[in-house]
Amino acid sequence: MSYRLTAPAPGWTATTDVVVVGSGVAGLTVALNVRKAGLRAMVVTKAMLDDGSTRWAQGGIAAALGEGDTPEQHLDDTLVAGAGLCDEDAVRTLVTEGPGAVRRLIAVGAAFDQDEDGEILLTREGGHHRRRIAHAGGDATGAEISRALVAAVRSDPGIELIEHALVLDLLTDADGHAAGLTLHVMGEGQRDGVGAVRARAVVLATGGMGQVFSATTNPAVSTGDGVALALRAGAEVTDLEFVQFHPTVLWLGPEAEGQQPLVSEAVRGEGAHLVDAAGTRFMVGQHELAELAPRDIVAKAITRQMQAQGAEHMYLDGRHFGAEMWEQRFPTILASCRAHGIDPVTGLIPVAPAAHYASGGIRTDLAGRTTVPGLYACGEVACTGVHGANRLASNSLLEGLVFAERIAADLTARNAAGDLPERSVDVAAARSAEPAPLLAPEARAEIQRLMSRGAGVLRSAASMAATAEGLAALGRDAAAYLDDGKPADPRVETWEAANLHLVATALVAAAARREETRGCHWREDFPERDDAHWRRHLVTTLSADGTPEPR
Repeated sequence: MSYRLTAPAPGWTATTDVVVVGSGVAGLTVALNVRKAGLRAMVVTKAMLDDGSTRWAQGGIAAALGEGDTPEQHLDDTLVAGAGLCDEDAVRTLVTEGPGAVRRLIAVGAAFDQDEDGEILLTREGGHHRRRIAHAGGDATGAEISRALVAAVRSDPGIELIEHALVLDLLTDADGHAAGLTLHVMGEGQRDGVGAVRARAVVLATGGMGQVFSATTNPAVSTGDGVALALRAGAEVTDLEFVQFHPTVLWLGPEAEGQQPLVSEAVRGEGAHLVDAAGTRFMVGQHELAELAPRDIVAKAITRQMQAQGAEHMYLDGRHFGAEMWEQRFPTILASCRAHGIDPVTGLIPVAPAAHYASGGIRTDLAGRTTVPGLYACGEVACTGVHGANRLASNSLLEGLVFAERIAADLTARNAAGDLPERSVDVAAARSAEPAPLLAPEARAEIQRLMSRGAGVLRSAASMAATAEGLAALGRDAAAYLDDGKPADPRVETWEAANLHLVATALVAAAARREETRGCHWREDFPERDDAHWRRHLVTTLSADGTPEPR
């Protein structure tokens, strides 16, 4: 059975060849590349065109571009970080096609930092044994990539844009092939409220689900909309339990919620140290790379130190950089710290882990195809198999770029073969899908509190049982209101709350099922990695009653 969000019937309809949901590096790259094949493209984005997660990426984009570096070495580092769950074919695709994809990005207009000879400057981050992170504006790589892609998209008259639009649900034809989607446009104009976009193919590039936790580096729009849509449409999602918590997020106090400022791993890549309040480095001796160990190891070490010392945060020490290096290499981070009353030039930076990146997502093959025909996914919303149990630093922008190009290539080939016909929406099936009860807007904060308390960096059977029960209670309340004829009003806040509730429930179900510690999934009650039983993926779909079911 398929499900849909409770929403009014579409009041308007638009048509295109390929509709892309999301305007980060992945979504915009798909749109630009399908245009080369003469296909019409429409980009639907939740806020403004440049408001996604890509613009917040500080560190850079990883690729074997430097002298002496090879794709094979990049592959090795990625496999180690992924803790035994990477798809090696997917990783090999990423690292071999990555350098060319970065050069094509440069051709679009992205300007990376260069030395005096015009060579791209490269730095290191956690888990990398070589300098292979290309960056722009010091620590504003994502902003530069977003600027270049947005400019290219805006200059192409064959790409239609719909901003301030929340995607709702997938539309299919009588054969179950994706045939478009429903969405809600916020604002004034010809396309207001709920509408429908009919398309030959649908590409989800909606980003992550960081807003399911109280503290995250993700922007406010990252509410898991793509994964929730895919689940309701009957698609498979996988590896949801592997949420990466970035080790060094600026600590703003115990009451801070929502998006928190990131302190890029590149700061440690350039030699900053992690220390406690006494100034003692605690990563030395814990891993051969010390502060540059993979993120799960650093996040766990920080959390352990916080627990042992009864502290709310640790510190990052970059005072030895000096003012000039901070100003030239990390101007964004410097400004962010100073805006919060912290001067990294003269003092320590308080840091603590926060939700950062979803390694799992909608299950795809190497062409970005999901288990629903005609529905594609790329970027953070997808699970290509590249990241395994823990994403290697700066592989995310590269994954979005490489697999977006592969989706465009697949759509181009299908179109050339006559396998991308116009499709009729099965309206009766769309309206007969079971409506999912909507949660009140205030449920969002409760979901975040439940998830941070019981399914964050530290997890156990008891903590996740309590989280699952709290989430179930919210669901029961929503269903009761629906039965009583007093449902929450269909609007952006209630749709987002419903999406967050669904992905949170799916995440907790998978995390409770995986009884081991692996990568960024840390079970206090199962502290060891268990390859004999758990070196496999958990694939989640919705059961007949709409409950996420990992298997």
